[in-house]
Amino acid sequence: MPQLFLLGLVGAAAWLGYKQMAREADRVSERNRRSEAEMRTGAQGTLVRDPDGVYRLKKD
Repeated sequence: MPQLFLLGLVGAAAWLGYKQMAREADRVSERNRRSEAEMRTGAQGTLVRDPDGVYRLKKD
């Protein structure tokens, strides 16, 4: 029975690690896409509109 519990813990840790890795890969690929678009257009940053209506540079 303890082996089953340990196997379950290892499986849960692997699943959570995979989900975190996938989320980080999406974040990095979005940052790379945005950086490439900035280089093509000559921009020095990406502006996003805050809830107060002011445009500010997007923070990573």
